[in-house]
Amino acid sequence: MVQQVTEGVNIMVEVFYQPGHSNPINSEYLFAYRITIENLTAHPVKLLSRHWHIVDSNGSHREVEGEGVVGQQPVIAAGDNYQYTSAANLQSDIGKMYGTYIFENLFHKRKITVAIPEFQLVAPAKLN
Repeated sequence: MVQQVTEGVNIMVEVFYQPGHSNPINSEYLFAYRITIENLTAHPVKLLSRHWHIVDSNGSHREVEGEGVVGQQPVIAAGDNYQYTSAANLQSDIGKMYGTYIFENLFHKRKITVAIPEFQLVAPAKLN
């Protein structure tokens, strides 16, 4: 697991290779990831948007942007956390992801940019 705190928001990431949804013969690799967002500030924050960089070891680089996460723009109370699971497909068995979230501090009405720490996507066979 990797984690990083930015502006009082802690982002934790866990990765799970999905062999049942991958097809290495066709260069298709699916990785699920679970994100836990912990609000360490004294005020509620609302997740407005995300911006991901998805990089394959074959040199492919994609960017994905959009509102919220998994169709929601959660409000996270002070001291609380929010967790979701999503997935990314790669054309190689090694890659990485990183990015940013835009939050709004609902007390100050100020937008904050929170880093999503870089994490590795590696098929288990590559680790042997």
